[in-house]
Amino acid sequence: MRLEGKIAIVTGGGRGIGEAISMALAREGCSVAIPDVILPNAEKVAEQIRALGYDALAMHCDITDPQSVENAFVQVDQRWGKLDILVNNAGVAHSDLVVRTTLETWRRMLDINLTGTFLCSQAALRRMLPRKSGRIISIASVAGQIGVRYAGAYTASKHGVVGLMRTIALETATSGITANAICPSWVQSPILGQALSSISEKTTMTQDQARDNLAAETPQKRIIQPDEIAATVVWLSTEDAGGLTGQSIGLSCGQVMH
Repeated sequence: MRLEGKIAIVTGGGRGIGEAISMALAREGCSVAIPDVILPNAEKVAEQIRALGYDALAMHCDITDPQSVENAFVQVDQRWGKLDILVNNAGVAHSDLVVRTTLETWRRMLDINLTGTFLCSQAALRRMLPRKSGRIISIASVAGQIGVRYAGAYTASKHGVVGLMRTIALETATSGITANAICPSWVQSPILGQALSSISEKTTMTQDQARDNLAAETPQKRIIQPDEIAATVVWLSTEDAGGLTGQSIGLSCGQVMH
């Protein structure tokens, strides 16, 4: 196992992509803390990890609230005494034209997707810098690399996440810490389900037709699976990936090429 004895925090780790990441890290030997705004989801995944024979901690956390974030990280301090890996996974999406996007929606996208990532990364850095070791991995989006129609607020927030990871990478370059963003195209997840429902309601397409259309946006013409993102997180967490920092890694089925 490549991550034996490591301690990881996976925000929003109670379902979807976060659940896949939490389980993959555990299978590689990690103990995993799962801060989630929906505590029963976190508890379910923590139970699955314990069934594998590894330690896990479920906790309620609102990543937009600085005190809630600090409380979560303190619980990790008290249980394990260190932090090796932070995965900023918690996030939300919204679809609308910029001209119709409300200020409330704009702020919600930035608060959860960007400010939440900032608060958790800052809390992690305070713990990683003294140890001169750590991995910060943020689940961004292809929308963090290109413009995406009908998703102005979401796109802005994910561009911000990519920029934040690049800055952290520069500021920690000689500190044994890496910071990277993973930028997937559409992923089989609750957010995809919401998008398919919205498209179906606003058009004449069925959800299956909508899914095919979204998949067709990529050269590979498919939807990314959560386990693909989880496998990338695991690799970025290993010593083998120590030279990779400040990158936005496209898991976009060829939609974005550098």
